[in-house]
This record gives sequence, structure tokens and C-alpha cells, in this order.
Amino acid sequence: MLDAIGVASMADLFAVIPESLRTKSFAIPSGISENEAQGFLADLAGRNRSDYICFAGGGYYDHFIPSAVDAVSSRSEFVTAYTPYQAEASQGTLCAIFEYQTMIARITGMEYANASLYDGGTALYEAVVMALRATGRRKIVVDAGVNPLHRRILATHLVNIDTEIVVADLADIHPDMKKLESLLDGDTAALVAQNPNFFGALHDYEVVFDKARSLGVVGILSFYPLSLGILRTPGEMKADIAVGEGQSLGLPLSFGGPYLGLMGVSGKYLRKMPGRIVGETIDRNGRRAFVLTLQAREQHIRREKATSNICSNQALCALRAVIYLSLMGREGFRNTALLNLERTEYCKKSIREIPGVSVKEGPTFNEFTVELPDRADAVVGRMREEGYVAGIPASLFFEGREKELIIAVTEKRRAGEIEGFTEALRKVLS
Repeated sequence: MLDAIGVASMADLFAVIPESLRTKSFAIPSGISENEAQGFLADLAGRNRSDYICFAGGGYYDHFIPSAVDAVSSRSEFVTAYTPYQAEASQGTLCAIFEYQTMIARITGMEYANASLYDGGTALYEAVVMALRATGRRKIVVDAGVNPLHRRILATHLVNIDTEIVVADLADIHPDMKKLESLLDGDTAALVAQNPNFFGALHDYEVVFDKARSLGVVGILSFYPLSLGILRTPGEMKADIAVGEGQSLGLPLSFGGPYLGLMGVSGKYLRKMPGRIVGETIDRNGRRAFVLTLQAREQHIRREKATSNICSNQALCALRAVIYLSLMGREGFRNTALLNLERTEYCKKSIREIPGVSVKEGPTFNEFTVELPDRADAVVGRMREEGYVAGIPASLFFEGREKELIIAVTEKRRAGEIEGFTEALRKVLS
């Protein structure tokens, strides 16, 4: 395998990690007891800092998770080494997945939702493959404001499929709607957009999705689930397929996963969905029951007939999402979204008062972009010394944006933390 991918050793796989960050050995003393070893490792772990105040986002956010989410999802009935879905033994899990599908369909405004996917990037890829199958075309138009990590996942998955990915440039941090429309033609399988986009900018894509539909192009919208407490849904914007990262629905950041891929579709695409769908029926005694109604994946049917090779439905992550949404309810979901918006606007107002800093104009949800008088990556480094994860430098993913910083503010950021953040930013820029 190493020969096939062109590297000499296993160590070469980690060459992208700077030498200074690699641990060659934990230097655990020999002959010590289990208790002493645990203490030694605890001391090592204690050298990691966990007190940073987080203003970073980029698709993954520091949201509050009610304690009940951990308590319920960690019950032994749900935590298993195997995804439980046999109808005769797993009515509880199937019921939870059914409720999850219902909730995702309702918050997205789509007719159907599946039993979940691996993560937001995988969900986006699966949506594009659905469009390729449905249209028989090969061109994909992607707005440059779509999360660049998800765009990388898309490009990687499509590398051996005969497709052409055309990226529509932004107008500063905003989608260029005329550009998007001009790229659509009879060879286009899908139009992919995101709201809010990677820079936090909000836009309504209904007009461009209408244009796409008139040309037989599948409209795909990547969404931020919590924002739908107050924003127009993908269904209201006339998207054909809605996909998103479900981390904000009760899942911790956890160094990058496991996360949860969300997908909702209009009726015409139901049988082209990947993975599985749980449906409601009655058993032979007339009692309400749940079964896997649609399971067009390679584990269940012939490979050439399968809609995906998904081997898990992230059931435990989906369970956390449905517990979170159940606890929040309609009003709680909306109020949490409003808190994100209000605290972001308060942070914007404070930052505008810092000399030399400008906030990019336009409506946002809980993430926005600022232009600094210095390189953003250098500022982030100095802010770390002040105890803040200050945001994401746009230059990590976009050329020519060295002074732009993308800042996220969630409901967890209290007024005092926002004020401390802006004062620290003023200090490191002075």
C-alpha cells in the first residue's frame, strides 16, 4: 500500500505534522504500577490547556449541550458496538431514528430526510452523486462560499468519476448570483451553494434555484441547522436537496468528530437517497411499529443497484441530535438561534470601535468576517497568548485574504467574554 501511494514508510504519512509537534515517546518509567502510570499520564494531559475561550467556527461550533443529551445517549440500550436496526429487536432505536428523520425534514422544510450520513462533507458528496445519477450529466457548479473542507471532500470522492467541477468566484465574501446563473447550462448536473456561507454571509438562493430547475439542474443547498430557527429553510428557497453538518445539534467538537451528516430531499429524489430510511407501519397484532423502509445501500442489495456504500448511519450521533431537538422544542430552537444572532451583533458592534479594523458588510448569523491591519494568522497567534481562539484566518483556504479573520459567536459566549475578546484584540493590534 505504501508503494501504491508513493511513500517510503508509515512515518512519511505524518510528514505534514511539524517536527516540534510530534511526540516520539511518552517516556513512561519502567516498572511502575498502574496507579503510578495513570498519575504520570494525567500529569502529561494536564499540560494541555482547556481554558481557551473559543471564537472559531468554519462549520464546527462551540455550542451549549444540555446534560440530558449525554445522560440519555450513553444509556446501555443505545451504546452498542453494532448499529442496531433489526425490527424484531430494535424498536427503540428505530423509533428514535424515525423521530430524527421527522425533525430534520421539518427544520429543513424538505419532504423527506434519511437516517443520517457520516458528516457534512460526505452528505454534500452524496447529494452531488444523486444529481449525477438523476440527470446523466457531468458538470457541477459550486459556489466558492461553500465550506472549503467540504469542497475538498467532494473533489477527493469525485477524483475517479468523470465530472467537471466549476467553482464560481465570490464578490468579496458574497455569492455572485449573476455569475452562478451564467455558469448553468444543459450540461450541468447540480448547483451547490451554502447558507450562511463560509464567511458567514447570508443570502436567499430561491431565484438561482428557480433558474437551475428550469434547466433541469439539481439545486443543492448546504445549511447550518441551528440557523434554521430564524432563517428561510432550504425548502422555502426551492432547493431540491438540503445537506448539512449536524455537529451543532448536541455533538461536542471532539477534535474533529465523530459528526453527523444531514440530508433532506424533495419527493422526486426519495428513491435516489443514500443510506437508509426508517418508516412507520403496524405489526401483525395491529401495534405501531418501525422498520427500515428504504435501504438501497451495498450491504443490502447488489452492488450495481446500490445508491451508496455507506456502512453506518451514525445512529448514536443522530440519537444525540434528536434528544437535543426534543429538549429544545420549537421555541427553544428559535430562541437559541436568536441568542447566536444577538451576541454576534454585539461582538460586531464592539469590534467596529477598534481602530484599523473593519467588519465586512452584509447580514450574517453567528459568524462574520473582519479585515485587520495585520496578518490574521499572526493576530490569532497573539490572541492565543491572551487566552482566546480568535477565529479562522481566511488565508488558510483562500489566496489573497491574508488580513481577513472569520469570527464565530455562539450562545455560549457571554457579554463579559465578548468584551474581553474585543479588548484583547485591541491590545494585540496596538
